[in-house]
Amino acid sequence: MLRHRRMVRHFTDEPVADEILEAILAAALRAPSAGYSQGYALLVLSRPEDRTKFWATQPPTEQGAWDPALRAAIMRAPVVVAVLASKDVYLNRYAQPDKGWTDRDESRWPVPYWYVDAGFLALLMLLASVDLGLGALLFGLIPDDIPAFRAAFGVPDSYDPVGCVAIGHEDPAAPLRDLRSRKRPSEELVHRGSW
Repeated sequence: MLRHRRMVRHFTDEPVADEILEAILAAALRAPSAGYSQGYALLVLSRPEDRTKFWATQPPTEQGAWDPALRAAIMRAPVVVAVLASKDVYLNRYAQPDKGWTDRDESRWPVPYWYVDAGFLALLMLLASVDLGLGALLFGLIPDDIPAFRAAFGVPDSYDPVGCVAIGHEDPAAPLRDLRSRKRPSEELVHRGSW
């Protein structure tokens, strides 16, 4: 199914069966995490009233993912899962004796693995969705809209929204986007032995 994974932007409003949603979430929670910190969380919005509240925190804009027509197509997805990451969990974990650091100095981290690991969660949801016959889309939240999102759902300040995954049945009437012409050749992306 890996070869079939792509971002789906047009959904039907057909519900996702509970057991399928639980399988997708279970797959996500198999994601690796640095130091087994597990400094991530998922906010699952599968009830209509929760999704309505979510979309109210993400108003339409003139461009990007919130173009009104595209927004309407994405809003039909019966599940939205917000992927969250906590830097504090990682800094605390690596200040424990078995990690060899005695403080929470963020400068030791070459990249913010709390975001990397949250990205693994999102990718596993995307792949599991395809495996289970659904479509999925990873999309980001507009920074100015994050405070409203936090307030609406009680998301603690210690958890940053990394993105959201819309999950549902793909609308068969939607046009397919052919992005093959934009795909860079592997020779530009894969370097062997040196750059």
